[in-house]
Amino acid sequence: MIFRNATIHDLPLITDIYNSTIESRMVTADTEPVTVLEKQEWFLKHNEHTRPLWMIEDEEKNCIGWASYQSFYGRPAYNGTAELSIYIHESMRGKGYGKKILKHCIENAHALGIDTLLGFIFAHNEPSMKLFTAAGFEEWAYLPEVALIDGKKYSLKILGRKISEN
Repeated sequence: MIFRNATIHDLPLITDIYNSTIESRMVTADTEPVTVLEKQEWFLKHNEHTRPLWMIEDEEKNCIGWASYQSFYGRPAYNGTAELSIYIHESMRGKGYGKKILKHCIENAHALGIDTLLGFIFAHNEPSMKLFTAAGFEEWAYLPEVALIDGKKYSLKILGRKISEN
């Protein structure tokens, strides 16, 4: 797999992959597709030195998906903590890429100045819960019924993992 820093030209594909997860009601609290313009501010908050947004490709340059580190809570004291998001292209799901991507993200966190990784995961998203717990994440918080989607309430779990120096 190839991990490269995303460019603004990748934003339409990033947005398409993100939007492909909305209908399942498993991954994101967005209830309607978002536009490239709506994702632009989020995109610009990333930087390759501390909060990268990586495009992930196979050896033939086919898009596998993307991964991003986002600052937690927006205060300087939390600079060592980041939320990790992984989104896989529909055609690449179920092929074991999530595990490999998560491993790469964990292994590179320390070099980015990150000593704590967080995953914000819907409690009913069993595949993501299983993926993160298998990689050493533990449940650090449970927020019962904090999301309302299609008239149904969903709970959120925050999983965390401390990063050691490699």
